[in-house]
Amino acid sequence: MKMLGSMFILETLFMLMAVAVAFIYKEGDFCPLLISSGILLGVGILFYLIGFRTNEFATGRREGMLIVTLTWTFLSLLGMLPYYIGGYINNITDAYFETMSGFTTTGASILTDIEALPKGILFWRSLTQWQGGLGVVVFTVALLPIFGGGASQMFDAETTGITHERFLPRVTQVAKRLWGVYLLFTIILVGLLWAGPMDIYDAINHALTTMSTGGYSTKNASIAYWDSAYVEYVVMIFMFIGSVNMTLLYFFIKGSPKKLFADEEFRWFFFFLLAVVAITTSWLLYNDFVSGVEKAFRHSAFQVISLISSTGFFTTQYLSWGAFFWLIVLTIMFVGGCAGSTSGGLKMGRFVILNKNLSNAFLRQTHPKAILPVRMNGHVVSADIVHQILAFAFVYITLILVSCLVLMFDGVGFEESVGASISAISNVGPALGDLGPVCSYAGVPTVSKWFLAFLMMVGRLEMFTVLTILLPGFWKQ
Repeated sequence: MKMLGSMFILETLFMLMAVAVAFIYKEGDFCPLLISSGILLGVGILFYLIGFRTNEFATGRREGMLIVTLTWTFLSLLGMLPYYIGGYINNITDAYFETMSGFTTTGASILTDIEALPKGILFWRSLTQWQGGLGVVVFTVALLPIFGGGASQMFDAETTGITHERFLPRVTQVAKRLWGVYLLFTIILVGLLWAGPMDIYDAINHALTTMSTGGYSTKNASIAYWDSAYVEYVVMIFMFIGSVNMTLLYFFIKGSPKKLFADEEFRWFFFFLLAVVAITTSWLLYNDFVSGVEKAFRHSAFQVISLISSTGFFTTQYLSWGAFFWLIVLTIMFVGGCAGSTSGGLKMGRFVILNKNLSNAFLRQTHPKAILPVRMNGHVVSADIVHQILAFAFVYITLILVSCLVLMFDGVGFEESVGASISAISNVGPALGDLGPVCSYAGVPTVSKWFLAFLMMVGRLEMFTVLTILLPGFWKQ
């Protein structure tokens, strides 16, 4: 309880930033944000006092998973208050969906007229994505030294992946360095966007949602609003940066770029991305969807990077490019960016290991006695990790299928169900059909919205953290 309370108290500081923005622009959202901040602070203090006398320093794996899951669940409940109290979203289902989509950096929105919202609310909406990008718990661990040994367990529960490279002895030091890199790139992006056609308010908002690969925009038309090649290329570059392992970016800044370019996952991601962009550009030119090589490249590169990074920004209605591109959309949303990045999806590292394991399976058919270990970056990947990745992929695909059934049972169309299921679990945002890039999730039935919100959290915390606590064995002594 003390840990949850500490996180809510820290979250109050973020909401007060939105209060300050509302005060500056005086658009009527000052009171809803201020009241919500007070409630958030009050709940935080209450939780902290309830758990003050308990020993929460000996946190194990189970406690770490439970704390992280409860943090994301309750933060979304408390984070929705400004929308609901201010009447900007008039029902709890939609307010919770919008907030969970923000914190998980999914970017799926129920809003039909984004520009009608006041600036303080829109800033809070962007800020939820920026926090969620690298992780609310990771940020708290970096700032608050009260967690003791529990910090490592919570860090692992929120940043689940193939492996963790602890480049410093203490997890709090690692968290601080990662957030420092994240903040640095965000500030640089603010300056670059402000130097273009964006004003300072839009530049800050879009920097927050680009580095987090979240995709919330202050405009209904997203990045297309500015109709600027400069903005598109700048956002494109930083969406790509957001897809790269943050630890490798840290070493890149520290003067060790070789670690980045020597990383096998990064090379696979880079060349896979180039191949998809080349195929999409050729498709656009061949079918005359776009005129001019540069424009075809820019449109294809922007949409592909936005989708594979799970950002969800758009510059055109790309669903009009035909069913061939729809398949590309689903594929790259499924694969996602690199492990240790702010992007969603299966992650390229897992995709590479699955490919290598499959290749070895074929080789064993003709060389049954051969010892063929899976290698990444020249090191043998243990059989336990390979099995864990196979299990992860199975659960990932199973959840997509289950989600499709739930949504179709609830009355959602086939295209929309498939697209929304992959989009939610991969934290992308836009889907197919009536849930495409220029559309909203407002018309999705209530049950489906709650299920998709749950799926967003499961995808953001990479399956096992959330699903494990639903198993009866988790609660046994």
